[in-house]
Amino acid sequence: MNEPYGPEAPRPIGSPSPGIMKMFIGFLTVFIVVQTIGTVLFCLYLHMKMDKMEEVLSLNEDYIFLKKVQKCQTAEGQKSTLLDCEKILKGFQNIQCKDGALKEQPKFEMQRGPENHEHSRLTHKNETSFAAEKREPIAVHLAGQQSNKAGSVLEWKETMYGPTNSLISNKEGKLKVEEAGLYYIYSQVSFCTREVSLAPFTLYIYLHIPKEEDRLLLKGQKTQSTLKSSCELQSIRVGGVFNLREDDMVFVNVTDSTKVNYSHGNTYVGIFKL
Repeated sequence: MNEPYGPEAPRPIGSPSPGIMKMFIGFLTVFIVVQTIGTVLFCLYLHMKMDKMEEVLSLNEDYIFLKKVQKCQTAEGQKSTLLDCEKILKGFQNIQCKDGALKEQPKFEMQRGPENHEHSRLTHKNETSFAAEKREPIAVHLAGQQSNKAGSVLEWKETMYGPTNSLISNKEGKLKVEEAGLYYIYSQVSFCTREVSLAPFTLYIYLHIPKEEDRLLLKGQKTQSTLKSSCELQSIRVGGVFNLREDDMVFVNVTDSTKVNYSHGNTYVGIFKL
């Protein structure tokens, strides 16, 4: 038995198609994601703006406070009844005291073991030694030393109480400075006269520069006259201030080194930085 074929029932006009629904949901999802990202970015921007505004307001407050302090330090500001100058100046002094205390406060480091503790102790010791060396004056005082070498350049040795410094070295009678600056140089030479001589006994202090001619810095002379047959002791002293460069050397020269008396305190040389 054949059933009659009827036409397909039409779709309701008011219901949307599945494809349109999918597009709408996708668009709504993208819109929500974009709006969320935009909201987060706006919140970050607003937070940064508020921090900047707080910084500006803080600077403005500091500026206004400093203007008040400046005005209170004038005669006109102290007479003003609108400003409590006593309170403002007291607060400013408290800030200065706190700042000074923070600068003087020692710095402490976190120690995490015996190795770090030992390293810190050695570092502190080296810093202390370096500071002590920096405070130590750059000066030497040397006594005359008799030498068998031929020549008129005098040689020197350290004394028990005379100062020494690593920045001034002594080698073969030449004193070498390791640091440039103004130096006071002095020397005394005592010599023995046994007979009258027309030529005076002369003491020279020279500046020695490698590959250059020696330059005379100081000169002292004394007439060799005596009425005694034995040794008559005489002394010459010279001294002056000179601008020395790094690695410059000075030395003492005499006309006749065989007449020099090397007894304690008679012949010496010294140099110190001003």
